[in-house]
Amino acid sequence: MTLKMKPSKIPGFQFSGISSFTRKFLLNKLAVIIMVYSMAFLSLALYSYQIYQKNAAIRSEIRSANREKEDIAGKLSVAQTNYETLKNEDQYLRNNTLEEEINNIQETYKNAVAVYEKLLDLKSGEEYTADLDGSIANIFSLLSQKNYASASAEIISLSSNIKKKTDEINASYKIPESITASNSPPVSGYQRQKVTTDTGSFMVDLISADVGSTKVIVDTASDSDCGNDCPVLSLADYVKRNNAYAGINGTYFCPSTYPSCAGKTNSFDLLVMNHKKTYFNSGNNVYSNNPAVIFGDGYVRFVSSASEWGRDTSPNGVLSNYPLMLLNSDLRFSGDGDEKKASRGGRSFVANKGNTVYIGVVFSATVADSAKVMKVLGFENAINLDNGGSTALWYGGYKAGPGRNIPNAILFVKK
Repeated sequence: MTLKMKPSKIPGFQFSGISSFTRKFLLNKLAVIIMVYSMAFLSLALYSYQIYQKNAAIRSEIRSANREKEDIAGKLSVAQTNYETLKNEDQYLRNNTLEEEINNIQETYKNAVAVYEKLLDLKSGEEYTADLDGSIANIFSLLSQKNYASASAEIISLSSNIKKKTDEINASYKIPESITASNSPPVSGYQRQKVTTDTGSFMVDLISADVGSTKVIVDTASDSDCGNDCPVLSLADYVKRNNAYAGINGTYFCPSTYPSCAGKTNSFDLLVMNHKKTYFNSGNNVYSNNPAVIFGDGYVRFVSSASEWGRDTSPNGVLSNYPLMLLNSDLRFSGDGDEKKASRGGRSFVANKGNTVYIGVVFSATVADSAKVMKVLGFENAINLDNGGSTALWYGGYKAGPGRNIPNAILFVKK
């Protein structure tokens, strides 16, 4: 008996009249197509899920960015408000006020320092200054309170009182009647005498030495250039360590007691060569217009500008200071408006006439007065040295001073 099977019915497919082999082939192909479509669907689903995840992350970042944007917008709003407020302020007025305060600080401090240093100079004469000390203390107290107007007024008052005190001291100064009046310097050694010029009479301490029998040297406390916290010695120490018989203080320098000398205490910036043949401040005096004196074996030479002098080490000493008072017997200084040079006090000097070197002090004189004394004494060349609290003259002991310790000195040593 033959079994007849009905053909399988699959939607869209008709198997009638198709051989068994062909039917199997088509079914297998259909299965493959279904599998491919299934895999494609799964891939699409996976891709869609990944896209969804990325979109979710992006949405999260967007929300975070929006929050940051809102925060920044808030800060910008505050900044804008502050900016508008700042624009409405008078910046010119604010800047002028600040500049005025800075100028007040600088000017008042500078004046306070200047008047304090004047007070120190007055104290160097061992004068009673307790009342003036109270004024300087009050000035610094007012400065600490930023009361610049009152501090400035107190500075002006103190400066006036210091001048008044100085004038009183100078007015009370009398040349002892026992002092010999003479307009001629001693031939040798030391002499105290009264010298008269067209501006008045002055007591002068003079020490003279012939370079034929005396070696004139310059000594320094430091062995090399020094910019701050430099060594200093008393004039007596310089005399002792060089076995000298006379000496005088040397160049201007920055005393450690002066506030304006902070960072450069006891330093000097003028050209000097000591007896060890060491030059000081050589680099910054190449073009110096300050005068200088050169002490050699058997000669002395003055130059109007240190720049005229090279760096010869054959002399026994070179020292520059100012002002030049006499050059070739011509008066070279009669005042320059400087308050310190115009005040009265002890004026140290170094001078010469021929081969005779003179060191000394003109008492209670301005630098211009001292220059006239040099002229009347018949000197050929003369240079002013440091003075005030630095004034010191030695001949068998202090004839003037001792004054403060000093960085250099001119000394007379027997040959």
